Amino acid sequence: MTGEVYVVDRVITKPGCARSFVNAYLSEYAPGARRRGMTLRDVLVSPPIWFDDQVNTITVTWSLPSPQAWWEMTWEGRPDPTIAQWWTGVEGLIDERTRGVAAAATDVDGLCDV
Repeated sequence: MTGEVYVVDRVITKPGCARSFVNAYLSEYAPGARRRGMTLRDVLVSPPIWFDDQVNTITVTWSLPSPQAWWEMTWEGRPDPTIAQWWTGVEGLIDERTRGVAAAATDVDGLCDV
């Protein structure tokens, strides 16, 4: 199987907390994600302004080179209590978060051919 797999974190921050969240994510969460084989693709801030009194949506996209790499990252990360502890530690900065996994439409047929 070939084809990149993307992991997309979408975080809605509390008003005025976007910059603090991004800084914490990049300095505290990202190193562990990299050790688990993830490559940071994008950190997007919407709208593109650091609000003091409104929410922002932060969209972070990671890539892994294959479905196998995604599974390996998942198997390594799920039992690691430090990941859940990190998210608990930033709860005061966020209103909502989701994580999705995706692939390019042109890769889906190949990824499904197992």
